[in-house]
Amino acid sequence: MKQSTELMTFFKALLEKEHFSSQGEIVEALVNAGFNNINQSKVSRMLSKSGAVRTRNAKQEMLYCLPAELGIPIITSPLKNLVLDIDRNDSMIVIRTSPGAAQLIARLLDSIGKTEGILGNIAGDDTIFTTPTNSKKIQETMNIIKNLFN
Repeated sequence: MKQSTELMTFFKALLEKEHFSSQGEIVEALVNAGFNNINQSKVSRMLSKSGAVRTRNAKQEMLYCLPAELGIPIITSPLKNLVLDIDRNDSMIVIRTSPGAAQLIARLLDSIGKTEGILGNIAGDDTIFTTPTNSKKIQETMNIIKNLFN
């Protein structure tokens, strides 16, 4: 099974280049691309998490698409909806958020701190660089972060 970050990245790319009028069509495209355990409810959650909307095109067809820019988070936005993607290399974890949400999420991660394997965070507008306390346990630290936002 392909990883969830790979799934979300592929999902967004699919929505940007393809035109889907139903969640069933999206499920079929993801399954055909080799992703397992894909169903309508999972696609529905992914659409919500990515900020995708259904809108009419010039031909008056209702299609799913990603907005050009997601809105600024509001106080009632669940934190898990603000985190769009989490990935890593051998030394750093990169967290992509909705525009304007990175500093809020980084502050939350700072409060968790070293006990959960987070040495520190640097946040921009929509991206956070997180350094683990131990690079040999980076996958474990990434899993802890992912569990916070699932």
